[in-house]
Amino acid sequence: MSTPYHQLVANLARLIHEAKTYPLGGFAPLPPPAPAPNAPKALIFSPHPDDEVIIGGLALRLLRESGWRIINVAVTQGSNKARQAARWEELKQCCAHIGFELLQTAPHGLEKINPRTRAQDPRHWQQCVAVIVQILQREQPRVIFFPHDADWNSTHIGVHHLVVDALRSLPAFTCEIVETEYWAPMASPNLMVEISPTDLGDLIAALTFHVGEVQRNPYHLSLPAWMMDNVRRGGEVVGGQGGAAPPFTFATLYRVRTWRESQWQPRWEGGRFLSLAEKPHLLFGA
Repeated sequence: MSTPYHQLVANLARLIHEAKTYPLGGFAPLPPPAPAPNAPKALIFSPHPDDEVIIGGLALRLLRESGWRIINVAVTQGSNKARQAARWEELKQCCAHIGFELLQTAPHGLEKINPRTRAQDPRHWQQCVAVIVQILQREQPRVIFFPHDADWNSTHIGVHHLVVDALRSLPAFTCEIVETEYWAPMASPNLMVEISPTDLGDLIAALTFHVGEVQRNPYHLSLPAWMMDNVRRGGEVVGGQGGAAPPFTFATLYRVRTWRESQWQPRWEGGRFLSLAEKPHLLFGA
């Protein structure tokens, strides 16, 4: 028996198989954005090179639709020392392609950013916290992105605590916080952001500049499916159990809160959907 759904699945399987032959990296840079010098800044604190575009849908929309400056902070360059220099070069090409600015935390990135180091090596941990403090003080971002505290991967969890510890050492610092997810879903995201096919295609193309990583595991090809599943899940966990899902095809989920007076504060009550018809900067009251 054959139904239209069998054809749908067959076509999807064929396209994914075909996409394994597509080139990795080497694409011409996208038309460069031109934010004003005084444009609001958003910092992405990336645990590894590649996280900046995997979770970067909202950041890309802020860049393209609202004229913000998006600065990727490469917290680490991976734990494989033999690959750190190559991963930095891949990251530079990725960010140049997508239009994100780039900051390096140390010549080879920060090392041992995980909960175990935080608990057992406080001296090293505080040195790393000081690096993040300097970046926050210098850049004065309006918004910062970093993983939620249960994102499974030890470095993702480490980066969460690293940035929060830096914020806690700056009692007068205020910004909007956008927590991200990839390895493990958040229990309580409060924002689902629609991603256009064009933006998703650009994010995937940028992701392929991380050649050494996607050759090992072609996770760039599963990004559309992940974003489709975000719509399924977000329709309920963001919109409310039993609610109608919005007519999005692709989306990314986030948790948005305000950091003020050294503590988390709610940005809004309940959950929100951001469609392609809405300007992303309005999420932050600007």
